[in-house]
Amino acid sequence: MTQYVRYRSDAGARWGILEDQRVREILGVPFASHSETGKSRPRGDLELLSPCEPGKIIAVGRNYRSHLGNRVEPKNPEIFFKPLSSLQDPGGPIVIPPEATDVHYEGELVLVMGRRAKDLSREEAPAAILGATCGNDVTDRNWQYGENKDVQWWRAKGSDTFAPVGPVLSTGLDYGNLRLETRLNGETVQKERTADFIFDCATVVSWVSRWVTLLPGDLIFTGTPGATRRLSPGDVVEVEIEGIGVLRNPVVCGASPPPYGSTRL
Repeated sequence: MTQYVRYRSDAGARWGILEDQRVREILGVPFASHSETGKSRPRGDLELLSPCEPGKIIAVGRNYRSHLGNRVEPKNPEIFFKPLSSLQDPGGPIVIPPEATDVHYEGELVLVMGRRAKDLSREEAPAAILGATCGNDVTDRNWQYGENKDVQWWRAKGSDTFAPVGPVLSTGLDYGNLRLETRLNGETVQKERTADFIFDCATVVSWVSRWVTLLPGDLIFTGTPGATRRLSPGDVVEVEIEGIGVLRNPVVCGASPPPYGSTRL
């Protein structure tokens, strides 16, 4: 297993390999050929960024049996998109819009694509996956299902900072049997293994690639287990997945925007 991190430096974002709490700098990116520079720094000295800069963020809904409740199991993966502007770094704040009334966490395994993928069979799909990271598919339930629900969940799941990912990109994992745990202010609120997937990772990648070409660095959120709970400013959410680590994000309240249709002075 190799763990890659992306971090901020004086020269911009850099990639490195994490081992024994030190980060060895590399030239290049994990999706292509790269080499080590010989420089290393303690992980604790670095500000980690989201593990990649994706071209698109795809997500799967209702993909754990424990999350279905009384709903019917879907016949195919239920796919939606999250905008790139929803991406948030590990440690960065989840910003609750002032108009949002029921924002929930959704701890998830997130796949990172390693190469171009189009029309892949289920057997071909695993080779196109570079690795995985932790993610939080932050969602406002009122905008998702309430009286003012979105047609395409554009606010419900796509508001700024509603897609934290990190802290590392891990390769060589068994995506079908990883322990996922979400904690809210230290309390375990989700705990499941990815063996509870309705559609495994290979099936999801194959299904998406039939219509949408996947490119290196693209992210696929694979669904959340169990029940979820409302978030409030001051909360801290942690998503931990074995073999990856802990994604930790504080929750804050966003500033009130000007009235809709007004002119900002």
